[in-house]
Amino acid sequence: MATPTLEMRRGELRDYFDRTALDAWVRLTSDAPVGRIRATVRAGRDRMRALMLDHLPQDLRGRRILDAGCGTGALAVEAARRGADVVAIDLSPQLVSMAQSRLPADLGPGRIEFRSGDMFHAGLGTFDHVVAMDSLIHYRPADVARALAGLAARTRHSLLFTFAPSSPALALMHATGRLFPRGDRAPAIEPVRESSLRRLLEREPGLERWRAARTARVSSGFYTSQFMELAAA
Repeated sequence: MATPTLEMRRGELRDYFDRTALDAWVRLTSDAPVGRIRATVRAGRDRMRALMLDHLPQDLRGRRILDAGCGTGALAVEAARRGADVVAIDLSPQLVSMAQSRLPADLGPGRIEFRSGDMFHAGLGTFDHVVAMDSLIHYRPADVARALAGLAARTRHSLLFTFAPSSPALALMHATGRLFPRGDRAPAIEPVRESSLRRLLEREPGLERWRAARTARVSSGFYTSQFMELAAA
């Protein structure tokens, strides 16, 4: 089977979140009751969001942040409440529309500009910090490294992102997912060992002045994701 290109995977993700999974995703990211499995995913995502926000300065006034793969906008809202000027972008126009509809009336000193499109596009400008929560986990590790290098060229201080850590449990869930009918499948997650990802990042042109700093894993039932910070040297 041919390995999907970056462009092919973007198309799969856009279609999945705009059509197949939109209702489930909107429910998952709300306060509506969900089943036991989705409750563990919701709790895990809440913990990961809090963790990533903890690795940004508490006072973000005067800082420009890219929320790359903003989903329904929860992280962007919290960053704006700290004073950040946030560009929140997602491939899915439907998710961006949902994020805009959920925008609270009072964002405090910050602001959010919502966009639908390519989070890697150079036309988005430069940023102090980039946050990519669970938005790179569907791409091949080598593509992730190249994407981060492109973002690093337009970032002053830190890149915060998550990846799917390679583990036997995750491999089993991945294999089980292939049993579902093609129309019902989520786009494949690309697990990677932390040591392998670090080597890719160390070798990637454009990341010479960046170093892998803090990292932490969140495991909550059916949700497992690992945070990593790249800091400008």
